[in-house]
Amino acid sequence: MPLKHKIKWGILGLGKIAQKFASDLLLSDDSTLYAVASRSREKAIDFGNRFGAELKYDSYHALIKDSNVQVIYIATPHAFHFEWAKLCLENGKHVLCEKPLGMNESEVKGLMQIAEKNKLFLMEGLWTRFIPSFEKVLELITENTIGEIQWIKADFGFKAKKDLSGRLFNKKLGGGALLDIGIYPIYLSTMLLGIPKQIKSSARLTAEGIDSYCAMIFEYENSIIVELEATFETDTPIEAIIAGSKGEIKMHRPFHHSEKISLDLSNGEKHVFNIKYRGEGYFHEIKEVEKCLNENTMESKKHPLSKSLELIRLMDKIKSQIGLTYTAEQ
Repeated sequence: MPLKHKIKWGILGLGKIAQKFASDLLLSDDSTLYAVASRSREKAIDFGNRFGAELKYDSYHALIKDSNVQVIYIATPHAFHFEWAKLCLENGKHVLCEKPLGMNESEVKGLMQIAEKNKLFLMEGLWTRFIPSFEKVLELITENTIGEIQWIKADFGFKAKKDLSGRLFNKKLGGGALLDIGIYPIYLSTMLLGIPKQIKSSARLTAEGIDSYCAMIFEYENSIIVELEATFETDTPIEAIIAGSKGEIKMHRPFHHSEKISLDLSNGEKHVFNIKYRGEGYFHEIKEVEKCLNENTMESKKHPLSKSLELIRLMDKIKSQIGLTYTAEQ
C-alpha cells in the first residue's frame, strides 16, 4: 500500500554504488530522490539531472542542513561513514549507510548511541539481507531442508586494478578486501550460524598496508567448519555452498545477490530456484527502509543494529589477527 507522502531522500557521495541506488530509488512509488550532494558541483548537477533530483548540492553539509530531506543514503568511502552518519543523525536525519557501518566497534557503537538518543532510524546498507534469493535460503534453512549445517564455503574475489588513489587500495579511504568484500561471506556465516567460537585468519598485505587477500576459518560447536575468502588479486567463483546432514544449497555467482539457488538433497531430489531481484538489487533494501519509517520503527528487524555490531566485532578480531590497522586505530 503506497505511503501517504513520498519519503524524501538525499544521497551523500555520488560514486558507482550511489548511481545504482538512485536508479532503484526511481522504481519505488513511495520514495523520491529530493537532493544529492558531491564535493564537485559539476558532478552533483550531472548526477541530479540523470536521476531527477530536485536539488543538487556541492556541499555535504548543505544537504544535511536541508530541512526537507528526511533520510540520507551515505555512499562515501568506508573511512568517512562514521563522520557523515554522525553529522546526519545529529541534524535529525534518518540514515541508511553503506557497509561497513563503521571502521571499528567504537564507531558503530557511537552511531547506535546517537541514533537511539535522537530517536532516528539507522541501518547498515547490507543489501544482501533483502535480496529475494537470500530470503529463500533463510527459508530453506529454517525449514530444516538440508538438516543440520555441517560446513559452509564462500568466496568473493575479483582482479582489481591497483590504483593507489582509489578506494580499494587506499588505506586512508578504508581500503582492503576484508572491509569491502569480505563482509559478505562473513555475514552469510553469521546469519546462518551466529558467532563462531574460534577464528583463524591469514592475509597478504600490500606495501601500503591493506589486505589484498584474506582467508578465514570459523569454527563452531559440533565441529562445524566455515571457510571464507576475499581477494582483489584474482577472479574467484563468488559462490557459496551450505552443506548439511540432508543435502546442500548452492548460491550461484554472485552469491551476495544471486538470482539462482540450487538444492541437492541426499535422497536424490534436486531443485533449482530462479529468483529475480528488482532493478540493481538495492530496491529491496529501499523498501525495508520505507517500511521502517512508515511504521516509525528505529531499526530493521531483518538487519538490526545488533547484527552490524556483531559483524564489526568479528572483523575487528580478523584485523587484529592479520595485522591490519587504519589511521584512527594506530
